[in-house]
Amino acid sequence: MVFQPTMTAAFLISVALLTQASPTAVEPAGILITRQLAESRGLTVGSVVKLATDPAGAHARLFRVDGIYEPTPDPMHFAQPQLDARMHLPDLLALEAGMPDERDRRGVTSINVALSDRDAERFALDVAARVPGLVARATSAPDDRTNTFIVVERFHLAIAIVTVVGSAVFLLALMVMLVDERRSTVGILRLIGFTRRRILLQVFIEGAVIALAGAAAGILFALASQRLFNGFFQWRYDTTLVFLRITPSVVWRSLAMAVPFGIAASLVASWTFLRQQLLALIRR
Repeated sequence: MVFQPTMTAAFLISVALLTQASPTAVEPAGILITRQLAESRGLTVGSVVKLATDPAGAHARLFRVDGIYEPTPDPMHFAQPQLDARMHLPDLLALEAGMPDERDRRGVTSINVALSDRDAERFALDVAARVPGLVARATSAPDDRTNTFIVVERFHLAIAIVTVVGSAVFLLALMVMLVDERRSTVGILRLIGFTRRRILLQVFIEGAVIALAGAAAGILFALASQRLFNGFFQWRYDTTLVFLRITPSVVWRSLAMAVPFGIAASLVASWTFLRQQLLALIRR
């Protein structure tokens, strides 16, 4: 069974002293550190460092950097630097042995235990029964923190719907002005024998083409800008978190909302003139 505790950035910054030390005869225990921590302290694989729970460096212990990893992006803390270290549980317990106050033991937020799938549920129930207040769950289980982002997603969807509806009203006003300029053209088509249904079909096709072209232009703009958007904020916060992603579901949802509104706007604007009498269309 492998125990893999996590030391948070707050633990490292507030109560730990991290300095590069010279190797000694005693073989230090191995730890893993994040890329951000390695870059900020100039550490590489094989570096020997001192870790202490006391800000003054009392009771420091030597550790060897066995690896550097890219931390999993956390949307809840993307603005905070990921200055984390991972070590085996016995090493962490030995490091915390000299802590004078139990309240200072808040640096450990989670412990990963390697189990087979068939043992995971039984282990979680056993831990909950033996240690009240301790929560054990599979790493693949849904995280309650995602509820916040579900609310944000729905809020963004509501904003998008209001924006599209407002744009459709503006488009309707433009289509009415455009059709008014084509009053004489519609009258001539009626004079040479075009029926209202045929003209309306042409307007429908024209509106569909314009709506599809507009939706395609918007999607292409979003696809082109998402790389720039993600690149800037990933550089700004030094993270691999993806801030913007245009998925197929987003594309189809945009088409499903934009195209019908565009077609409806063109039909409504044209029908106001098609239902008029022929003489009213051709008079000047």
